[in-house]
Amino acid sequence: MKEKKKETNKALKKAPKKDLKKEQKKEPTYTLKTICSRLDASGKGIVKIKNDKVLIENLLPQEEVELEYTIKKEPKVISAMRLSESADRVKPRCRIFDRCGGCQLQHVNYKAQLEWKKEKVQSLLGRYGQVQEILGMEEPWAYRNKVIATFSLNKKGKVIAGIYEEDSHQVVPYSECWIQDAMAAKILNTLCELMTKFRIEPYDEDKRTGLVRHCLIRIGHVSREVLVCLVCASPIFPARKQLVQQLRSQHPEITTIVMNVNNRSTSIVLGQQERVLSGTGKIQDQLCGLRFSITAKSFYQINTQQTEILYYKAMELANLTGQERVLDAYCGIGTISLVAAQKAKEVVGVEVNPVSIKNAIENARVNHIRNAWFVEADAGLFMEQAAREGQRYDVVLMDPPRSGADERFLKSLCQLSPDRIVYISCNPSTQARDLHHLTHEGYQVEAIVPVDLFPMTVHVETIVLLSKLKSSKHMKLD
Repeated sequence: MKEKKKETNKALKKAPKKDLKKEQKKEPTYTLKTICSRLDASGKGIVKIKNDKVLIENLLPQEEVELEYTIKKEPKVISAMRLSESADRVKPRCRIFDRCGGCQLQHVNYKAQLEWKKEKVQSLLGRYGQVQEILGMEEPWAYRNKVIATFSLNKKGKVIAGIYEEDSHQVVPYSECWIQDAMAAKILNTLCELMTKFRIEPYDEDKRTGLVRHCLIRIGHVSREVLVCLVCASPIFPARKQLVQQLRSQHPEITTIVMNVNNRSTSIVLGQQERVLSGTGKIQDQLCGLRFSITAKSFYQINTQQTEILYYKAMELANLTGQERVLDAYCGIGTISLVAAQKAKEVVGVEVNPVSIKNAIENARVNHIRNAWFVEADAGLFMEQAAREGQRYDVVLMDPPRSGADERFLKSLCQLSPDRIVYISCNPSTQARDLHHLTHEGYQVEAIVPVDLFPMTVHVETIVLLSKLKSSKHMKLD
């Protein structure tokens, strides 16, 4: 048996030491040996203490663990020591895996990750039909084409780049990331050196001092063009020209550099004001054989390889023959709209973000696609009006945010009454909620396909095909 490894809950690490000692004096401690039954939706191991479920970091199903805990109103784990090891456990590649929180499943072999994600989708959507095999990656590393880093100072006063530790605003620095394009880490390392050299201070959220809050990097998967966006707390940027000149000199692969100003007290990364410091402010990339312009604010899937698999599968399920009118709700910069336009009679993309609509129109023009139109509007309101005017759409494509579609959107979708709905989601929990509404309004689920766009994480994309029930086959009996 391998050496026993002691695991400690992250939440415990953040507790003040004196409070912990005080609590331990008041409350007696107990020990328990138990087995992890399964993982929860966040990738943590579930064990039972009496009748209470408790989550343990870095614990896999069927592994035995020895817990030290207290009980007041509910059990509180002080420490956990793993006594056995699952056959699915692997050594994480990343040295900060246990602190970062970005890769919740890096300690699980990839085959087991896919099985767990399929089971997760089955548990949430299985009531509507059998879940098909999950579409995974051959090489599940270095897939992220978008990186967002934040900055801080180390003890020596040098600028460091990293991400916030899970459930905190403590920056965890890194010099490489196994799921990001390797070029991004090199650019970030150079940027830290230049910020230190020119005495450009990172922004401190608590003191509200300093300048640079974040750096957003986009890399074209096919084109290899690079966009660097510096998010600053003020439009006044000392040593801006020198930094831009030396950054591009050391990294000629950088196509454009943008300064974004965000002076609000918010967790939202990008502000409204932007200024192009070098280049055109956008990069080009290819997806499904089409060219797309991408800006700092564009919604563009972070895993280009798997996005092609996702979109081709969505088109297969939509079963377009060249005669259909298609509506793409939440169309963003028009990626799936333009893919669908190659197989449909016409496509209308609807998006509330005016910048995205501008990009979508440009992308249609660049690709010489003349049967796709884009409308700046709320998709729910657009469908309500289309239904009132008696407009007909054969297929609706929808890819809403993680929060899913709201009730007004779903109601207007049912009023529009398309023959088929292809629902793409990055959150099967909210998708399950929305399917409940749609299946009670005359639709049935025909196919459920999970796609792994986010290896090493707990997230999974799902495509669901719904078709409208024939009224003669869908009768309510008194």
